[in-house]
Amino acid sequence: MRNFICAVLAGLALTLNTASAGQSFAPDTPHYFDHFDPDQKPWQPGQALNIEEVFKNYQYYEIRFLKQGTEIQVRRYINNNPDGGGRYRILPDGSLDAILQ
Repeated sequence: MRNFICAVLAGLALTLNTASAGQSFAPDTPHYFDHFDPDQKPWQPGQALNIEEVFKNYQYYEIRFLKQGTEIQVRRYINNNPDGGGRYRILPDGSLDAILQ
């Protein structure tokens, strides 16, 4: 029951964060951003970039929202080449917790 409540709260935190940015993000679909700060509390993905804007940038981030909004997968790109990333759990307070892989 506790896990269910945590999952619901995490989903609510993501919904509130993306709603406050005026955006909703389709699950398991790549979304692109010009920055990523996992230490931001509460974390917000920021303004999404369209595909044309992505390829103009030297560095950008691909974020996929996973598991009904409770996890995200992040990949950093430099010159359109993958250069690291990670997976994070969205906690009930809206902060991110890195998942060791």
